[in-house]
Amino acid sequence: MNQQKEETKENESHSSSLVEKIQQLGQSTIPSAPDSNIHVLTIIGQVEGHVQLPPHNKTTKYEHLIPQIVAIEQNPKIEGLVVILNTVGGDVEAGLALSEMIASLSKPTVSVVLGGGHSIGVPIAVSTDYSFITPSATMTIHPIRLTGLVIGVPQTFEYIDKMQERVIQFVTEHSKITEDKFKKLMFEKGNLTRDIGTNVIGKDAVEYGLINEEGGISGAMVKLNEFIDTQKHSQELIQ
Repeated sequence: MNQQKEETKENESHSSSLVEKIQQLGQSTIPSAPDSNIHVLTIIGQVEGHVQLPPHNKTTKYEHLIPQIVAIEQNPKIEGLVVILNTVGGDVEAGLALSEMIASLSKPTVSVVLGGGHSIGVPIAVSTDYSFITPSATMTIHPIRLTGLVIGVPQTFEYIDKMQERVIQFVTEHSKITEDKFKKLMFEKGNLTRDIGTNVIGKDAVEYGLINEEGGISGAMVKLNEFIDTQKHSQELIQ
């Protein structure tokens, strides 16, 4: 009798797990990743910062990513990081915080822009050691804007200007694009409907020096493994 109850509970647990997978992923089975020395970090939707966005928005919460990045640095089993981006942008300070953390990792890092790496997604994309963009992906470069209540005093505009300079400085330091070229793309008129800025497609992002190479996941994995092997070799020489 007890055995039948245990079997019933086990079947119910399996059924509820199956229903949950179908609800969340649209399929009953999901591919399981093997033990790997490479960690994949996904930044999708909108980067959520200090203000919580509505529940129907697809978001990446920066307070969830920060512990992951720290764990990547501390975990000896993880030897490299791949950052996958398909983001519309979001909170500027949160995006810069993530960019700085990724850039400061001691382990090799590679990013791949799929679909879009817009707005504050640009600094995140260039924060890695090497960056890829798929041919169909785009990156929107535009000036910083604030939503909500803005106090119309000189200090507010000075704050926005300084924050914008931080973004420009970070991007130009971590990519091959010049400051003049990046500013020109940022303040371009006529390219975006009712807005200032430029929508850059895959090959143009590479030509401008914003992204290192056109490519996808396979190219990113090959490049990251090259970096990992190089780092291992240099550590062996030191020892």
